[in-house]
Amino acid sequence: TTTELSQSHRHFVKSAIDTCLKKCKDDEKMFETIQEFRKELENKNKTLKEKRRAISEVMSEVQEKEMEKEDIIQKIQKLKEEQTKRKELIESQNKANKGRLKNLQKARIVFQDHLGLEIRTVMDKTQLVKGEKLQFVFRNINPSDQDSAYVITMGIKENGSYQ
Repeated sequence: TTTELSQSHRHFVKSAIDTCLKKCKDDEKMFETIQEFRKELENKNKTLKEKRRAISEVMSEVQEKEMEKEDIIQKIQKLKEEQTKRKELIESQNKANKGRLKNLQKARIVFQDHLGLEIRTVMDKTQLVKGEKLQFVFRNINPSDQDSAYVITMGIKENGSYQ
């Protein structure tokens, strides 16, 4: 009976030790699993922070590009307005120039028909003055002598004065 008791006690202790060892191994596995989950969670948090930072940078760049886009649109609009103003000015100047040209052509016809005006370009090759001059030849100045010609030669000096 003592032997049986002793054997029963040994069997019980062995069973308890086996149970404790098994429980200890299970707990170690659980702790390892928890550590793995923690590391995985830390890695995911780190990745998430990096992605948030990258998203923030991209959003900042997008906002910057939007601002640049707005600036460019405003500059384009301003240039279009300036171009329209210039076009209107040029059209108005062209219209005025056409009117002046028409008047000048009428005056030229009057001078040519009534005074016999002929305008020539003359090259002056003297030592003192080089350049072009205009020569105005009037043929119908004297009604009694239709063949006589009156000539005026005119040039512009470098300083802007006439000669």
